[in-house]
Amino acid sequence: MQVIVEFTIVPIGIGTSVSKYVAMCVKLIQSAGLTYELHGYGTNIQGDWDVVLNVIKLCHEKLHAQGVPRIHTNLKIGTRNDREQTITDKVDSVRKKL
Repeated sequence: MQVIVEFTIVPIGIGTSVSKYVAMCVKLIQSAGLTYELHGYGTNIQGDWDVVLNVIKLCHEKLHAQGVPRIHTNLKIGTRNDREQTITDKVDSVRKKL
């Protein structure tokens, strides 16, 4: 099943800057070959359900291995079975209406 996820990971206990840890997660997303879009407070990821959720698990494992004692993650998961839709399709649909 294909899924589009909005994913925000918040490392806790490492100070105020989290960009180093976000970059680690983006590298994992890239290495999995997933389509993604980084934005100011999270990342959209699209792909196979199991692959996407596994990458999020790998992000947790990687950050803990880098010394992050606690991680909070927010997920929004969208699926549909009537047609295929990409992150770009969703954004373009709104832009056309503007």
